[in-house]
Amino acid sequence: MDLQRQVAEAFSPLGALARTTPQFAPRQGQLDMALAVARTVEEGGVLVVEAGTGVGKTFAYLVPALLSGERVLLSTATKTLQDQLFGRDLPGLLQALGLVLRTALLKGRGSYLCLHRMGQARMGTPLAAAVLPILAQIERWSQSTRTGDLAELSDLDERSSLLPLVTSTRENCLGAQCPQFRACHVNLARREALAADVVVINHHVFFADLAVRESGMAELLPSARIAIFDEAHQFNETGVQFLGNHLGTGQLLDFGRDVLAAGLQQARGLVAWQDVVFALERATRELRLVLGSMPAGTKLRWAGAAPDGVSEDLWDEAMVDVAASLRQAISALDTVTELAPDFVRLHERAVALAERTQQFAHPCAPESVRWLDVGAQLRLTESPLDIASAVQTRLLDGSESASSKSWVFTSATLGDDEGLTWFTERCGLPDAICLRVDSPFDYAAQATLYVPRQLPKPNDPTHSAQVAVFAAEAVRNLGGRTMVLTTTLRALRAIGDSLQAAFADDPLIEVLVQGQWPKRQLMERLRLGASNGLPGCVLVASASFWEGVDVPGDSLQMVIIDKLPFPPPNDPVVEARTRRIESLGGSPFMDYFVPEAAVALKQGAGRLIRHESDQGMLVVCDTRLVTMGYGKRLRSALPPMRVLKTEVEFQLALAHLRALTTASTMASP
Repeated sequence: MDLQRQVAEAFSPLGALARTTPQFAPRQGQLDMALAVARTVEEGGVLVVEAGTGVGKTFAYLVPALLSGERVLLSTATKTLQDQLFGRDLPGLLQALGLVLRTALLKGRGSYLCLHRMGQARMGTPLAAAVLPILAQIERWSQSTRTGDLAELSDLDERSSLLPLVTSTRENCLGAQCPQFRACHVNLARREALAADVVVINHHVFFADLAVRESGMAELLPSARIAIFDEAHQFNETGVQFLGNHLGTGQLLDFGRDVLAAGLQQARGLVAWQDVVFALERATRELRLVLGSMPAGTKLRWAGAAPDGVSEDLWDEAMVDVAASLRQAISALDTVTELAPDFVRLHERAVALAERTQQFAHPCAPESVRWLDVGAQLRLTESPLDIASAVQTRLLDGSESASSKSWVFTSATLGDDEGLTWFTERCGLPDAICLRVDSPFDYAAQATLYVPRQLPKPNDPTHSAQVAVFAAEAVRNLGGRTMVLTTTLRALRAIGDSLQAAFADDPLIEVLVQGQWPKRQLMERLRLGASNGLPGCVLVASASFWEGVDVPGDSLQMVIIDKLPFPPPNDPVVEARTRRIESLGGSPFMDYFVPEAAVALKQGAGRLIRHESDQGMLVVCDTRLVTMGYGKRLRSALPPMRVLKTEVEFQLALAHLRALTTASTMASP
């Protein structure tokens, strides 16, 4: 039986999924996508699928991939979806389809406990008292874990300062010379991946391999004829991060600390280690001081010999000093590399840092952009404007082996046109077959859209304050059940602080703000809603919360977006991309800013309706959505929600949502 027929049978009303999978219901859109994936698997080539929320795209690509009997590589943008695929979706589908396949999970090395570094953690710089209990917990867990995946520690804060001390990086890993090499969790994960039929990775692992051939994918990718990328809307930006050149003052200081620790422990008296490290730390501090009191968060364009606004002479002098201190470290390490593998790896790190420093002394590469991030530390970055060239030359290289492969890219948001050009152009996929599958949800009945006309324009200094006042009243009427998404961290703080003050003495509403707790805990609290005696919940968030947040049911009934999510025009990458569009005769606003805003707005709106029984309201506090000509294009990118035109209609819709929740609560046992 050919693959497409097998797939159609699996998704049929009497097929394997209907017989074994709870709540499965045949959906035409899901079947259309699954058959398109099956054709691509059989014939090779590139398929790009935008599948609306509720289509069931995970099953639509997994079923044909698993039934193909071939080796499959699955890549996601987030570790959350990676864990869900490996721990829930794959085992359930394999059982439903009656297949026996080996599956493996492969994350970046920063996700795994490094036994060697854990053993050294108490021997280096004295640890803060607050992290000692966490280290003790990790040490106890290390005795029983098989995978070493830190995600097993559900209460471990991903922001903990301890994590860099118990995980490795490409720079500080000792490789085969490590005394814990045989027990290494990273190597165990890689060995299991090489032996598996289906391997679940993430985009970061994929691009890390393309960039440095380090992740263990060098053997894995060529042996898998089918590669599927979920959450593909992040594919380009992830690739841009990895395919560039980076140098941070934090890297230099970390290297210096590692040199001092290893030198004093294993080669005390052979080299004046304090002098070597002091020279590096002094040069690094001087480089930071060249920027003076420039505020943290500043991004400086770097088109000439030095970043914009920085003295070329002072910058050159500081960079020369950094290079000289690295050469001194290389010379010192040369004399002790035979004593221990730590010194061999430190020598390699010193050479790599010196090479990166030298690269930033030369002009920026063509079709790339260079900038400087200013914070407590400095981060020097040079990256390509997109990954189109890398995809064409490194993946779709025209060879016979590459042309026979099957590539599938999918997401709920990949553009605002039929050709999905927002995705295909920057990812170098001009010849891809594109498919758009609409959501099966009845948005006209399930969701409403409201744009408050009374709010000031988004560039008004009082805009955030007025959004907070509006949101507070709406939240009070609804009883919580709200997520407020902001486009900037400044607005996040202003609106978050205002709402927390407004409900400080209200026992019925709890306001949480991004950064207050780890993301995992914030999401768990939002999902709980007002159940189990808890007050109604409001979450104010930005950045990563615009996507990947799944809160079905009445715990989330309103999403408020403060402004249209246009890219920041003064961002160096945005500036470089707009200049390129201008040079080609295009319109930066219509060809770049509007499509970017459309995709981001669609992502934010996608947090609202997650199930066919959900009801909710999207509020966009930006009058440009209804007053400007491009607003129609942005509205067309949204699901077809019923539009509320007046304050009265808005209040009635709020009352309706509140009544639905009350009725649902009373009906619950």
